[in-house]
Amino acid sequence: MEAPTRPRDARAPEGREQSADAQRLLDLLHALGSTTFRQLLWHRAAELDLTYAQSQVLFYVADHPACHMGDVAKAFGVTLPAVTHIVDRLEQKGFVVRGDDPADRRVYLLELTPQGRALADDLRAIQIQGVAQVLDRMSRRGRRQVLDGLQALVDAAQRLLAESDRPGRESHA
Repeated sequence: MEAPTRPRDARAPEGREQSADAQRLLDLLHALGSTTFRQLLWHRAAELDLTYAQSQVLFYVADHPACHMGDVAKAFGVTLPAVTHIVDRLEQKGFVVRGDDPADRRVYLLELTPQGRALADDLRAIQIQGVAQVLDRMSRRGRRQVLDGLQALVDAAQRLLAESDRPGRESHA
């Protein structure tokens, strides 16, 4: 399924052109995230009654062992109670355990269980296989253009974030 395209006025001022480019990028990312790539995980995740949010927290804990729930909340821009609810479900399913933080007994450290690690590895392999199948349908040049373009997008986003984190600078977002 192609992302919807919006008509582009060739005489549009640069600001409107950038706005149209931003909208087009959001449309494309949404099309990828909500259809193609997310569907690759759903067959396996549905068997386990695993929600998308739960799978994302599972991946985060896999990539950040012994993280705090506050770290997870910050990473996803959600409240601590929301993360607590997700972690409760993952813990009930035997994928995550909470441990005491020796430095601060008020917080928990999150770790994957062996079953959680196996699931995270399984889901990651499904993602990689699915993306590889998509890339196989592209030319070598097309793949390189996508990878280079996405790298440039990530680099620009990181520069913007670094600039907005500097003291005395206002965010232009």
